[in-house]
Amino acid sequence: MAGSVADSDAVVKLNDGHLNNSLGSPVQADVYFPRLIVPFCGHIKGGMRPGKKVLVMGIVDLNPESFAISLTCGDSEDPPADVAIELKAVFTDRQLLRNSCISGERGEEQSAIPYFPFIPDQPFRVEILCEHPRFRVFVDGHQLFDFYHRIQTLSAIDTIKINGDLQITKLG
Repeated sequence: MAGSVADSDAVVKLNDGHLNNSLGSPVQADVYFPRLIVPFCGHIKGGMRPGKKVLVMGIVDLNPESFAISLTCGDSEDPPADVAIELKAVFTDRQLLRNSCISGERGEEQSAIPYFPFIPDQPFRVEILCEHPRFRVFVDGHQLFDFYHRIQTLSAIDTIKINGDLQITKLG
């Protein structure tokens, strides 16, 4: 019995909000996500700032129509929270649409990409890097596009929402 108490103490110490980096030393987690169930809504600790990155790893469903990843200013539904960036993968058109929504007004949609990176029933890795003038978005390690900030108060961008035809395997 004493062995199991020591084991559970070790789990608590490893599960105290720290992640291990590649060198094995603990680093403070900036993003806290309790469960990876779609639709998903999670808090980004301290909001966005230049140099901060959001990572979404998952697997596209077998017969997908679309999925979306959004960074928002809170999670309010009424009135709806401002959307700093929404990435929407549309499989019928093989498009990755980007837009924002501020005070209920949608911005100008962007759709140009060099290629459509998502494949049904395959894993993917999306990184959204916040830089001073823009978000720089990478899929599977390749830079796909830039999206210039339409919300200037980056720290207000403190929520990630994910929905659609995918499973989330890791967030960071």
